[in-house]
Amino acid sequence: MSSSQFPAQSASPLGKLGVEAALEAAADPSITPKPKIFDEFALTDRVGLVSGGNRGLGLEMALACCEAGARVVYCFDLPEKPSDEWIASRDYVVKLGNNSRLEYFSETVTDQQALWKKTEEIGDKEGRMDFCIAAAGILRSPIDCLEYPAEEYREVLDVNASGVLFTAQAAGRQMLRFGRGGSIILIASMSGSVTNRGHAWVSYNTSKSAVLQMARSMACELGEKKIRVNSLSPGYMYTRFVS
Repeated sequence: MSSSQFPAQSASPLGKLGVEAALEAAADPSITPKPKIFDEFALTDRVGLVSGGNRGLGLEMALACCEAGARVVYCFDLPEKPSDEWIASRDYVVKLGNNSRLEYFSETVTDQQALWKKTEEIGDKEGRMDFCIAAAGILRSPIDCLEYPAEEYREVLDVNASGVLFTAQAAGRQMLRFGRGGSIILIASMSGSVTNRGHAWVSYNTSKSAVLQMARSMACELGEKKIRVNSLSPGYMYTRFVS
């Protein structure tokens, strides 16, 4: 393909990137190249919601979003007060000097209406909602699949599957409200696709498989509304939660 066959305008709002930028610079010696690729991933002035954001992977991801320039990341979890790790992370974000901040509130992912209401209040305050990471989840002690008690099974599915949906709903409703689109990331697990031999985790594995299909289903429905839905399937991750 010749340079004349490249589109006149880039698909990126940042302008031409990669080879397209190189061809533009070759045609115009006055252009001074500069790195732009990481600007594609910047979250400047974006507002986000992270469930399970008090500790572990949820907090790690919330902090990463702040480093990427988010205006604010609202973390929520079960404890009434945030952990020492969360407080240290909040103070660290302030020291970054990029006007980003972490906020915390206590809520359970299984209370759909309370979560919708709180996220609407965030929308009222911030005037937008741009991204959501549904990371809250629980793992119970291994139990033989033929003996697994109904109450515990339902509890794991309620948090790990229903809670993920309710979190995504809460953020997605605000994304539609403000009309800017957005991005929803559902945290599944490698255990949603494979089974860890020797671990009797039928409830956890089943719940994470549900999250994978949930992401596909929501992506098909919300894509035409400019809301992306993806899933991530982490393996074993070292955080203070497991140290």
